[in-house]
This record gives sequence, C-alpha cells and structure tokens, in this order.
Amino acid sequence: MADTDKAVFEILIRGSIDDVWHEITKTDEIQAAMFNTQLHTDGLKPGGQIRMRTGNGKYTGVVGEVLELDPPNRYAHTFKFTNFDDPPCKVVMDLKQEGDQVRFTMTLLDLPPGTKTAKQMKQGATMILKTLKSVVETGKVPAGTRALYTLFKVLEPLSPKQTRSERWPLEPLDRLLAKG
Repeated sequence: MADTDKAVFEILIRGSIDDVWHEITKTDEIQAAMFNTQLHTDGLKPGGQIRMRTGNGKYTGVVGEVLELDPPNRYAHTFKFTNFDDPPCKVVMDLKQEGDQVRFTMTLLDLPPGTKTAKQMKQGATMILKTLKSVVETGKVPAGTRALYTLFKVLEPLSPKQTRSERWPLEPLDRLLAKG
C-alpha cells in the first residue's frame, strides 16, 4: 500500500471460540485484554458506535464504528485514538476453532504510515493477543500487564482533556470530527 499500512498478528488460544468471542465483545465488564477498558456501544451491529472507556467511564481512549459482525467468527470496526489527530484505521478480528484451540488473528488496515496511531497499534496488538490468551486460558492477566494497568489508573487524572468521555458520545464519528 502506498499511503497506508497493514499489520497482521496471530496467536493460538487454548479454549472455545465462544469464550474468546465473549472476551472481545463483552460490554458488561472491563475487557482485560483491551487495556483494561470497557466497551460502550449503541449496538454491536454494522453501523453501531463503539467507545473504549476507562473503568469509571470518565475517559475515552478509542472511538470507532462496527463495520462487520459475524459471531463468533469476525468482528471488524474502525479505530481512532481520541488523543491523536490521525485518521481512523480498521481492526479486523478473525476467530477460528481448531480442535481445543482458537486461532485469533488481528489485522490492522489503513494504518497511516509514520503516525503515532500506527506505532501504538502495532505495539499494542502484541500485548492484546498475549493478554487475551492469558485471560482465556488462565482467567488472569499477566503480572507485568497488571502492573502497567495499575500505572494507567494512577496516571488517569493526567489524561488529555480531549479524551474526556463527554467529548465522545455515541454519535457517528464523522459527525463528531466535523464539530471539531
């Protein structure tokens, strides 16, 4: 791709496809694999708005729109960090049961090259996959990741103003970005 980038990450997780699906789509509790944020949505359906918010709901780190939902095989959405001015990219998560394991593939598409978004997405994907594997297989977040999450919580009050959740209601992203 000339003006965008793509990255693919894959891992095998011991468990059922339904357990992995639940971990990446649950809205009623924190998603430990997704940087300890909670998924807020007006509906997990194509066109549905998604927001990844801190546990207390005060800050929104990621906004997007569901592009495709094929439970429990595929979940695709746009993705924009609220603290960067970079354009949205896409995240496609594919799940395939293989015996007693699930092949989980995360594909990042339309990454704007050379941006903070591209760098953060590529670094974060590896941690997401490792944490998802640990949570599904053991019910626990790895110790190093737990320590990082504690640091995030301590530093939360220092989050940029543009990440405050009132700036990111469940409205279509293009409308929010047009408001500036």
